[in-house]
Amino acid sequence: MSTDPKPSPLPLTERQEARRRRILDASTRLACGGGFDAVQMREVAESSEVALGTLYRYFPSKIHLLVATMEDQLGQLHEALRKRPPAATAPSERVAETLLRAFRALQREPLLADAMVRALIFADRSVSAEVDTVSRLTTTIIVDAMGPDAAPGPGRESVVRVIEHTWHAALVTWLSGRATVAQVTEDIRTACGLLDHPA
Repeated sequence: MSTDPKPSPLPLTERQEARRRRILDASTRLACGGGFDAVQMREVAESSEVALGTLYRYFPSKIHLLVATMEDQLGQLHEALRKRPPAATAPSERVAETLLRAFRALQREPLLADAMVRALIFADRSVSAEVDTVSRLTTTIIVDAMGPDAAPGPGRESVVRVIEHTWHAALVTWLSGRATVAQVTEDIRTACGLLDHPA
């Protein structure tokens, strides 16, 4: 079996990028209105004014689409943080402020949050590239929030992974009703506090 990596996709043209943008916006609207079950490929195609076959060329399944939607939401968060970075001085506090800002945004759209997180949970190997992209973007957001004076060494890299794992687990327990907002907030702050002691 060949283990050669897939070739990188060609950059989208301006028209293709606009079409992809409409698809992601439609997915977001449907998820905000009805959660995971409301995101049906036919309805996404109709709402974004693309042919169903075209939609499947961009996103082979609903899971691919919702994971891409999460990537898009994280990208918007990343851009917002660049424009308005966290105000705290300590790296641990900066990361906590960043993740809690993201958590508050998800609280405003719990159905969208549930749809995106369920897609990550249901994703199989066919979606591994997209899931990896979401993970890398989450890591980038955490590292950027730490600030330039806290470049991660070996110990910090492990702490960043722990923070990312805690973040995803906290979202799952909150969305399933097994953790309160206060508990999620405490867990995120606790994990981020490890940055003060990255041994």
